[in-house]
Amino acid sequence: GAGAPRGGSQCRPSVPSPPWNGPASLSRSPAGILNFCANNYLGLSSHPEVIRAAVEALEKFGAGLSSVRFICGTQSIHKDLEEKIARFHQREDSILYASCFDANAGIFEALLSPEDAVLSDELNHASIIDGIRLCKANKYRYKHMDMQDLEAKLQDAQKHRLRLVATDGAFSMDGDIAPLREICQLAQKYDALVFIDECHATGFLGPNGRGTDELLGVMDKVTIINSTLGKALGGAAGEVIF
Repeated sequence: GAGAPRGGSQCRPSVPSPPWNGPASLSRSPAGILNFCANNYLGLSSHPEVIRAAVEALEKFGAGLSSVRFICGTQSIHKDLEEKIARFHQREDSILYASCFDANAGIFEALLSPEDAVLSDELNHASIIDGIRLCKANKYRYKHMDMQDLEAKLQDAQKHRLRLVATDGAFSMDGDIAPLREICQLAQKYDALVFIDECHATGFLGPNGRGTDELLGVMDKVTIINSTLGKALGGAAGEVIF
């Protein structure tokens, strides 16, 4: 292009193309390069049963109703999936989104008012940060997995009507697991709700793959879970589970 540097090296990203030969393989790579930023953690998006189910769904439901869900786009397949997701997480219900980024962008504004407070881990995913910015609640940021700092922030937030602690279950960049037992104990002590993003935990953490709340034995203490059907589950879409 006109603005491209002359004589310098340029980075041209590899574009995957079928057939997929595993969870993270790249096309045009004779040396067999692996893409470690791929989201297809377990290779399920290329599993024959997943492909067969997708074909069957297309044949039965078509490509959709060409409408957003709240007008006339909701079909039985959506409600069936939401019921299955809620049952898997042993919850009352769930709501599907196009992605978990969208779910995180929408949930805080819907739940919290200017009378409320949200307390967020400083290393939370960008989508959580963006969602919190969009809401009108009072915002607190506590040091990464620092329970003393979280407790101090919860004490200060007692003046607000409602308190919501927001954290990743598994932090995507460093692989840290949030201390959910301690977070839930503090939430109970200071009358707060707990929100966790499980995108990097659903499908492989915990005895049944339900995520960090199952892994740490606090499934009955976490108020809201946001997660994804991508990554470990081989699909796409996000969900709010409550």
